Amino acid sequence: MITKNIIKNLLIACSVCCGFAAASPLLSCSDDNEASASRLTVTKSGEEISSLTFSLASSSTIIGINTDGDWTAESSDTTWCRLQVHAGYGFANSLHSSYTRVSVGKNDGDARQATITIKAGGMSRVITVNQRGKTTDPGDTHLSSFEFLEKLKLGYNLGNTLESNPTGSWWNPEGKSPLAWEQQWGQPVTTQPIIDAIAEKGFNVIRIPVTWGVHCDADNVINEAWMNRVQQVVDMVLTAKCYCILNVQHDTGAADNRWLYADIDDYPEISARYKDIWQQIATRFRDYSDSLVFEAFNEILDKDNNWGDPVNPSAYEAINRLEQDFVDVVRATGGNNEYRNLIVNPYSAGSTQAKLDGMQLPQDIHGNHLLCTVHSYDPYWFCNDSNDKTAQENYYIMMFNDECRNEIDAIFQRVHKRFAEDFGVPYFFGEFGAIGTHPDMAERIKYAQYMAKKFREYNTTGLWWMGLFERRMKNWYEIEIVNAMFDGMN
Repeated sequence: MITKNIIKNLLIACSVCCGFAAASPLLSCSDDNEASASRLTVTKSGEEISSLTFSLASSSTIIGINTDGDWTAESSDTTWCRLQVHAGYGFANSLHSSYTRVSVGKNDGDARQATITIKAGGMSRVITVNQRGKTTDPGDTHLSSFEFLEKLKLGYNLGNTLESNPTGSWWNPEGKSPLAWEQQWGQPVTTQPIIDAIAEKGFNVIRIPVTWGVHCDADNVINEAWMNRVQQVVDMVLTAKCYCILNVQHDTGAADNRWLYADIDDYPEISARYKDIWQQIATRFRDYSDSLVFEAFNEILDKDNNWGDPVNPSAYEAINRLEQDFVDVVRATGGNNEYRNLIVNPYSAGSTQAKLDGMQLPQDIHGNHLLCTVHSYDPYWFCNDSNDKTAQENYYIMMFNDECRNEIDAIFQRVHKRFAEDFGVPYFFGEFGAIGTHPDMAERIKYAQYMAKKFREYNTTGLWWMGLFERRMKNWYEIEIVNAMFDGMN
């Protein structure tokens, strides 16, 4: 019938556009409109599968049903494993598939398993769905992400050091040694006494931001002298009995020579380079203890360098893919990297609702070894300075008042909801601080005390962004803020 063919064509178009084949009692997308089927395969990302594995966080994935007949899908345990589409039609053309989304809830208990049974005609396929729990995998004697966070007090960022990425005609990188690069943003060469002084003050986790791309050749091979220097500084932190976070820093951001950005069209090329670099980093450090933790990247932006929410939501997809690349590459290098704790973060490491919603937790071969992080210099015009006279006159916040507290409260609520409740993983603030100079010291102390109070309230912590300490003279020139933070954590 003409009417039936019109409806059929509309249904096909709808299923292609929406990604799902809708169920209808009227017709089938197969040519004979019969319930019989001659083929049935289940795929994910184009590959045939028989099982799915999820972390303990709430998550979802899309699977394809490739059949030429009517199909149904059923979960054995809908209390936590659910399907978005339970029935549909196949396609005579084997290049086309129907789709459904598999979603799992957060797991607060032991590892669990369910099955999804898909039937078409006289055929059936059973997909085993595994979700990891809070108990460790057999043989996992390594520090879990939850245990790692519990051991952290307060942290310090070794900023403007190994992440220096100077651009402009004044800086000619040709032939510059790693120590020359290390000093280009005004900090001295890092020494063991400098790290020891930070540790002795009570900071027991030190983040080492590192820029890598400017130290790579055309084949993405990291300069050996640069890798050796990074390793020396990591060793200093571990010698001081601190935990160490090693990352990829100003390869992201808004610098003219940044190459690591969130763009789905450029993802294949970016991913290849990103994986090459992390493979080398992970291989160099794969036998290091659990005291060393890797962080995927710093504040990644889209192609247009938007610091706000990205205009194109596909930027979130690019970030999620890159962070999955990070986890997969590190795990594949073996050694202690199989269980090493790994850190991921949202777009720009920000905490707006859109950025948090756009982030998905990567899949991991082992449970309980992922953490999330955000950066917070909020309220912005309290925590940051500007050379703009208009900003100084109209936007500067000079007093740490209830409005400031309310803004910080909202950030903690959003972050905790997304990371702890939705994902089921621990989190911390990888960067924070009132690094501006316009509020009086008394007001900045109030900020430091309040942030420490919130860390304690939410059972987490944070790493102050450098400052506080004059490294050349090893002098704590803002000791009042340091003391306020540690007092607030007790």
